[in-house]
Amino acid sequence: MKISRNLFRPLPIALAAVLSFSSAVQAQSLIDLYEIARGYDASFISAKAQYEANLAKANQTLGGILPNISMTTSATRTNISVTADATATTTENRYGVYSANVTMTQPIYRPAVWATYKQGGRQLLQATAQYEAAEQELLVRVTQTYFDVLSSQDSLEFVKAQKKAVAEQLASAKRNFEVGTATITGVRDAQARYDLTYAQEIAAENDLRIKTLSLGLAVGRTDIKAKPLRDNSKLIDPPKDPMDLWVSQSEVMSPTVRQAQLALDVAKLEVDKAVAGHLPTLDGQIVYGGTRNYGGTSTSPTTPTASNHVLNPSANIVLSIPLFAGLTTQYRIRETKALEEKAISDLDNAKRTVAQTTRTAYLGLIAGLSQVKAYEAAEASTQSALDANKLGYSVGVNINIDVLNSQSQLYQTKRDLAKARYDVLVGNLKLRQAAGTLTPQDLQEINQLLAP
Repeated sequence: MKISRNLFRPLPIALAAVLSFSSAVQAQSLIDLYEIARGYDASFISAKAQYEANLAKANQTLGGILPNISMTTSATRTNISVTADATATTTENRYGVYSANVTMTQPIYRPAVWATYKQGGRQLLQATAQYEAAEQELLVRVTQTYFDVLSSQDSLEFVKAQKKAVAEQLASAKRNFEVGTATITGVRDAQARYDLTYAQEIAAENDLRIKTLSLGLAVGRTDIKAKPLRDNSKLIDPPKDPMDLWVSQSEVMSPTVRQAQLALDVAKLEVDKAVAGHLPTLDGQIVYGGTRNYGGTSTSPTTPTASNHVLNPSANIVLSIPLFAGLTTQYRIRETKALEEKAISDLDNAKRTVAQTTRTAYLGLIAGLSQVKAYEAAEASTQSALDANKLGYSVGVNINIDVLNSQSQLYQTKRDLAKARYDVLVGNLKLRQAAGTLTPQDLQEINQLLAP
């Protein structure tokens, strides 16, 4: 998996400051905010750094199977002073020894080293799956936060519209009471409903502030304004494939399952490494080096200026056979086999969890699409009921509370419909996330539903 470094480059300080404190607030699309979040979100950047670290760690395992070359050198200078007892004469001898060796060691048979090398490849694939999971989690989180803002905006707009309608109804009730065609009960009902709607408006304004702050926190910007959905835009189509096919796909493609499967592979290789503690190892070794003597040696002194060279290249085969390691290897094998059993259970649990999550997301999406249609029908019905109650109130058949209840039901239905539409779009992404097929390109379909 290739990761573009340009996507994660931190925003320059000057640009970040301009973006954060810009006075001209422009609406951003979902894709715009997601791309910004990729370069800002701490958990996503952490996952990217972890991927790069695991990539480097996996490459380290090459050192166990490739040749290792080292060089050693030493220099020794010795002064010897010998005094004869009979003549009291002193003889001095100075000599030096300089040596250098280059050694190349090539592993020939090392089962533990090869198991470690294979583990490096599995761990790299694990890191890739972890990165994909982080990318999908960020995508769903930004989308959920984005639509939370839109839902709060809709709620505030509907509450304001309801407040305006209730205010008109309150004014009408007061006029009718003044001319004697209505009772004070109608005025009080309208006033109570107006006060309640005003309180709901305050709560909706505060909820919008909080949701906007949450979206700003996700992308690191304060000038956030989400684009709404187009009016009466057609939502996504229901899944064409049956639920069982989505579940089967999730058990193969899900990053969670893949991580668990790779963890099991690593655990099996760890058992192989432990068993290799009982096996011999074989290395090939080539040494090229020599020694230079100045002034002879301690046993064969020569003139101070005399020197000689000794070259002693060699080729060796080194066989090492373990005999007894204090039962360490036996207990290490027991430990790794127990961890392998744990990895098997973790894989089973991951498959079951992902399968359940996929079923839940699938059924939730199907129900959500049906719910949208039901709310659309309910919206038309409640609008008709409101019109009928207004007409009945104007001719004296209905009382004021009937109109107020119809108004409240209509705007509640509008809020529920808007939220259901957002939930369907997020639910589609969650289904793809559970199945392991979610990619940033899936946002394009949703982005096209946003108003220009």
